[in-house]
Amino acid sequence: MRSVTVAAAAAALMVSMGGVGHADSAGLVVAVESGRLGGETSDGVAIFRGVPYAAAPEGALRWRPPAPPKSWPDVRDARQFGPACLQRGPTGAKDLTLYGGAPEPTSEDCLTLNIWAPVAATAQKRAPVMVWLHGGSGRMGAGSLPFYDGTAFARSGVVMVTINYRLGHLGAFAHPALAGEVGGGDYALMDQIAALQWVRRNIAAFGGEPGNVTVIGESAGGISVFNLAASPAAQGLFHRAIIQSGGGWLPPPPGRKAAHASGEAVARSAGAPENADARALRALPARMLAGAPGDFKPEPNTMLRPDSPTVMIRGGWFAKVPLLIGINDGEDSLLDYGDLGATLRKSVKPATLEETQRRYGPGTTSDQALRFYFRDGVGTAPARWVARRWSRHAPVYLYRFEHVDEGARKSVPRAPHGGEIAYVFKTLGRQPQAAAPTAADQALADDMHARWVAFAKDGSPNVVGKTVWPAYDAVTDPWMVFGQSDVAVKHGVLSEQLDWYDRRTGWIIWLAWAKARIARLF
Repeated sequence: MRSVTVAAAAAALMVSMGGVGHADSAGLVVAVESGRLGGETSDGVAIFRGVPYAAAPEGALRWRPPAPPKSWPDVRDARQFGPACLQRGPTGAKDLTLYGGAPEPTSEDCLTLNIWAPVAATAQKRAPVMVWLHGGSGRMGAGSLPFYDGTAFARSGVVMVTINYRLGHLGAFAHPALAGEVGGGDYALMDQIAALQWVRRNIAAFGGEPGNVTVIGESAGGISVFNLAASPAAQGLFHRAIIQSGGGWLPPPPGRKAAHASGEAVARSAGAPENADARALRALPARMLAGAPGDFKPEPNTMLRPDSPTVMIRGGWFAKVPLLIGINDGEDSLLDYGDLGATLRKSVKPATLEETQRRYGPGTTSDQALRFYFRDGVGTAPARWVARRWSRHAPVYLYRFEHVDEGARKSVPRAPHGGEIAYVFKTLGRQPQAAAPTAADQALADDMHARWVAFAKDGSPNVVGKTVWPAYDAVTDPWMVFGQSDVAVKHGVLSEQLDWYDRRTGWIIWLAWAKARIARLF
């Protein structure tokens, strides 16, 4: 365990109700339920890194619900990020950071979070809180990546929290030998809930308001936000939601038989003997499990995920909080990772591809049609569908991100998956292989960041002096479009094409909803 000196602790000031207190060069000390944390200040922002919100999920705690972190007697050094969770990138990837993965060190002992908070001189009395769930296909990523730096949010009066959560087969796993144990195998979701519970109990020590928490996620993190909104166990832990590139048409949880079969295959590939018991499974090398191929599937668990979030939203069985949701116009950049593009082409029927070409107009090539089919069928149409359903219960704000970094426009045709993150966080230039930001890039980052902050404060992304962003309604179909040269509201974006995807998918969603509704009656 790292700890700062007693002299440093004595020199630091404790937390005030108005924010994190100032200290001299020795740093800051705050008290949380497990002990005292020694952080640091930088340009008016208090930063605490590598804070445990749960015990290390290793050994006997592997594949169990997150346990409370152990207490520490001295001041714990919170100036360094903790290890990222063990992870696996796309097939053949040599540098995971190019795909949203985290560099070493990685470890099974990874359940930590990071906090950026306004110091006392600039903090609101009770600052809004944002909790960031990183993307990475559920296999990669960490809250410590440089483009998730929360400094800009803290300077804007928000307490930003980024978290790590278990990934891959360590984050979702089912096996006959583990059947009946508490949790059902959806450990990543349980970690996220545990982190939100930690925030509720402790964030006031950093000047945050536990009654004003916005959960925000991108890609797999956006899907996690959907799961949290649909989870009975997460209700009341957050008060607003932001989903970036999370789609919205999500498959139902796998059945127990399929989940067990998947887990058995993974265990064998990691070196487990036939008919391995729970103890043998928990003794498997963690890195073998993290690197094992195959899908990671939890068992059904009605308290965590009663059904697919899509079905839960269709039925109105979800957290009815204000929502900001959107998509990028280059989500098809995901097809360039690994073998996803080739796999998709094999799975799409030629007649469907031809119909897609027709829907997008003359001159649409077969490759373009495949890309649009993925982008809009997996991303854009589901996001609009969610906005339509969710807006019946709470305010929704729908966006489309079309801006490409000025320095990358020659090689990048449309805003790629994840391209909006550095604008929201105001961390332009920190992405892998990023071009130097221009004044136009910075201006858009200022606009988007201000809107995300405004939404976290009061549930509306409108800012004085900026283009008014109307709440969504199905009749006028308003989208806030963050374009290459302007920010403007547009109506009926791709409406003809998105209506086609709705018709193709709507009956499937209806059948799943009808089945779930009948099950609720008996």
